[in-house]
Amino acid sequence: MLINEASKLTNLTKKAIEYYIEQKLINPTILENGYRDFSENDIECLKKIYVFRKLGLSTEEIKSVLADTTNNTLQKISVKRELIMQRDQEKKTILDHLIFGEDFSDLCKELRAIDQRSTVTEKLLETFPGYYGQFICLHFARFLNEPITTSVQQSAYEEIIAFLDNIPSLQLSEDLQLFIMENTKHINTESIRDVIENTKQSIENPDKFLSENKEVIERYLAYKQSKEYKNSPIYKFETTLKEFNSTSGYYDVFLPAMRKLSASYSEYYKQMELANEKLLLQYPEINKLNN
Repeated sequence: MLINEASKLTNLTKKAIEYYIEQKLINPTILENGYRDFSENDIECLKKIYVFRKLGLSTEEIKSVLADTTNNTLQKISVKRELIMQRDQEKKTILDHLIFGEDFSDLCKELRAIDQRSTVTEKLLETFPGYYGQFICLHFARFLNEPITTSVQQSAYEEIIAFLDNIPSLQLSEDLQLFIMENTKHINTESIRDVIENTKQSIENPDKFLSENKEVIERYLAYKQSKEYKNSPIYKFETTLKEFNSTSGYYDVFLPAMRKLSASYSEYYKQMELANEKLLLQYPEINKLNN
């Protein structure tokens, strides 16, 4: 079909369609008379572009989404948008403080903290692939609200940035990539936040968590000892991830630096250690599973 009909079917102007052709988002056939012939696939692609543009995606973002056969790029954009909305809300709060005459130097510290958090979270999102990258990005974002006020914090921040800039890529086999994509494609930022919140609650009151979830934990531990689990893709992924974190410096460099940078993360880490101790006391067989 010609561009006039394509325009009617997609709610896009002819100029918009021509622009998307220039940007190589679509590539309609050129007829002998010089007119463009839009296929059904071209129309479907233009309909997607229309939706993405209405959602505020840039041309480059749309190009990445269209080239991605999974939902990973869209999921990553969703996380970035959420982080941007959080930063915008924080900046609005600072504007409100200015209205009431708050000291500029104090607000500058808050603004620097917002920028530093942005740098760390975006690098986390880019460094770790797929769902795992989105999870740790949102997990650590909540600990990065504090302004850097000491030389120890500044040094820790620089160590984190250097680590994220130099960490090797997490290499996953093709079958593991497909498994993770298939099993996380319906997970959104809200789902990830629910997992993070549940984890937070479990370590804040481990005795209550262990008591209320006794049957679930015992079923989970039984599964972890089964042949089914050891032959499963999730076992391969967890093993690969554990080895990667051990060899990349995630445990030895990144986490210690996070504890120095963020007092709230340091406190969370201590709570996690205490919760793990109680878990191991009640279920000592976990030590065997971790070895």
